[in-house]
Amino acid sequence: MQGTVVMVNASVGQQVREGQQLLLIESMKMHHAIDAVVAGSVLQILVAEGQTVMVGDVLIALGPVSAGHAERIASGVLAGVAAVPAVVVIDPAFVRPDLAESLERHVVGLDISRPEAVARRRAVDRRTARENVADLVDEGSFVEYGPVVIAAQRRRRPLDELIARTPADGMIGGIGRINGHLFTGRAARAVAVSYDYTVLAGTQGLQNHRKKDRLFEVAEQLRLPVVFFTEGGGGRPGDTDGVGVSGLDCLAFLLFARLSGLVPLVGINAGYCFAGNAAMLGCCDVVIATADSNIGMGGPAMIEGGGLGVFQPGEIGPIDVQRHNGVVDIVVDDEAAAVAAAKKYLSYFQGSFEAWDVPDQRLLRHVIPEDRKRAYDVRNAIDGLFDSGSVLELRRGFGLGMITVLARIEGRPIGVVANNPNHLAGAIDSDGADKAARFMQLCDAFDLPIITLVDTPGMMVGPEIEQTALVRHCTRLFVTGANVSVPLVSIVLRKSYGLGAQAMMGGSTKAPLACVAWPTGEFGGMGLEGAVRLGYRNELAAVTDPAEREVVFQQMVDRMYAHGKALNAASHFEIDDVIDPADSRRWITAVLDSAPEPAPRTGKKRPNIDTW
Repeated sequence: MQGTVVMVNASVGQQVREGQQLLLIESMKMHHAIDAVVAGSVLQILVAEGQTVMVGDVLIALGPVSAGHAERIASGVLAGVAAVPAVVVIDPAFVRPDLAESLERHVVGLDISRPEAVARRRAVDRRTARENVADLVDEGSFVEYGPVVIAAQRRRRPLDELIARTPADGMIGGIGRINGHLFTGRAARAVAVSYDYTVLAGTQGLQNHRKKDRLFEVAEQLRLPVVFFTEGGGGRPGDTDGVGVSGLDCLAFLLFARLSGLVPLVGINAGYCFAGNAAMLGCCDVVIATADSNIGMGGPAMIEGGGLGVFQPGEIGPIDVQRHNGVVDIVVDDEAAAVAAAKKYLSYFQGSFEAWDVPDQRLLRHVIPEDRKRAYDVRNAIDGLFDSGSVLELRRGFGLGMITVLARIEGRPIGVVANNPNHLAGAIDSDGADKAARFMQLCDAFDLPIITLVDTPGMMVGPEIEQTALVRHCTRLFVTGANVSVPLVSIVLRKSYGLGAQAMMGGSTKAPLACVAWPTGEFGGMGLEGAVRLGYRNELAAVTDPAEREVVFQQMVDRMYAHGKALNAASHFEIDDVIDPADSRRWITAVLDSAPEPAPRTGKKRPNIDTW
């Protein structure tokens, strides 16, 4: 190579051994040692320090070594010549100073080096951020981005203090394997991110915003799901090292929101989660929160600063509020349960199971009471119909008239929407419509087939319900259901009346790839009793005796029931068949197995998933 001689370690007449350094050449700021390839005597040195040499130049001439010198070289006693072993033995356990410095910096941020911070977490029955991440990802699979980053406060705090007190700038993030015992390869890979409440209350600092930017871009490029632990107090006002005014040009919220509909986004919270942290949580497809969570778009300081009063953190967005208003999808007891729920949720978007167990399908024949007016728990139908232990219900405390669950059938992940007869007889209200429509978006975005279990008297009616903007909310079901591209199968369990029933089926009994009913199914443009009272008002009014009028009314209802029962509807081919409930799985799998595999996607199928 071309270079400059920066050191000459030989002299004419010197006896050298094999491997001994003779010259040092600098080329492009890199030093290259020129060593003797054989033992010998230096006959001539053809270069000098500072001289530029070119490719092919002769640098030093060596001659044969004398027998006496050879013996002295071999014995290592040749004067002025350092012993150079022919083979360098490397100690694998030796740690060089540069590596030691790096290792020490990494250890500083670990829980083992921060006993006081760990003790504070234990005092409130919480785990550390690193413990949560370690529980989430498979052991040994996590690579962390930016672990030696510190808070951007070098202008106000000593470096040693920042290293000790602000490890990773309060945010841990990287790539790991989740559910690796169930899935292999890319299917098991995900991005895991966690704010660290022991570092400046989990606030969003300048550097941890930059770390999020990096991780979200990696998630977008690699199409990896993101699991985000969001505990913390929002934006941090104390960073000093940046330039600018408001910080509103940070990219984290843009980049994270842009992931919606591209990859699954899982949010986990325990404890306080306010402002920017809550915004991150709210962008997620699913929100999992512990019973001691408080979640709000503004914390106590922001509320007080706005002149809105003084409140304790525990008064803002407690779990009972956020469970019933639909903010939280899954409520759990503690962080361990939250991680378990996140793993289960994520598994539906990772692939199918090879093995599964099937409940006794004959029990489905007994889920619906023989008394057509008797309420029942539709969750018994859901648990009995799909693979054992595969059901995960979302938003259980919100929109009580609608049930949305992720489940599996023959190991295949699916979404299930069911009316709940135990709430308003299964009538669809605004919250229920929002809940179901948003869930359909989630399933469609990630190619999960949708199964609807129908038992509804229709849309809820009345002056009070119209105050909730039902006209707009209930029609979300029509607009969403009519535009999903995943396979849709509808099973009518009992009542299938009016617009509500059509909305549950994507707009029509002919919209699903299959629409079948159990023998308990009944169909009509509206509820039978209401249809009789409206359609035969004059006839009923003509019967003056109240007891006789009730008899006539019931006879009319019975006639309408006979007309609208599932078998009669099937005979007119309004539905595809009336089936034995125990045969439901066969119908579902026949359709799903016949559907083409989703086309590989290079981008989003939907622009985003509605956060509501």
